[in-house]
Amino acid sequence: MSLPIISADERLAEQRGIKGCIFGKSGIGKTSLLWTLDPSTTLFMDLEAGDLAIEGWQGDTIRPRTWAECRDFAVFIGGPNPALRDDQPYGSAHYAAVCEQFGDPTALEKYQTIFIDSITVAGRLCFGWCKGQPEAFSEKTGKPDVRGA
Repeated sequence: MSLPIISADERLAEQRGIKGCIFGKSGIGKTSLLWTLDPSTTLFMDLEAGDLAIEGWQGDTIRPRTWAECRDFAVFIGGPNPALRDDQPYGSAHYAAVCEQFGDPTALEKYQTIFIDSITVAGRLCFGWCKGQPEAFSEKTGKPDVRGA
């Protein structure tokens, strides 16, 4: 195998996506920005079940309700992380299991934008999951110890 050098032309021809986050106080209209996106190429990940602001928007939606579902959608959308072992979340075995559950990931190719509402809720779900892990309890007392979470 030769050294895998990527030429400037190859690199510049690669399809790139835009990643962005919108932060602000609750109630200022962040979710309503979904109206500015093409519903045929946008997937709305509704973590808050707060779609009143976009009632009538004609795009597709997924509604994960647990941290495990969030992780599954993340690996399905982003693909496996090759740096991780098979027994780790986001690794190739996790990706394969999720593909078995959700089907062919090429179904996502129609989406140019994944709109996630809200990253704050995702953080809360994650922290809630972490607080239930064995590392979140003191080995000596068995009481919760959030430093491990």
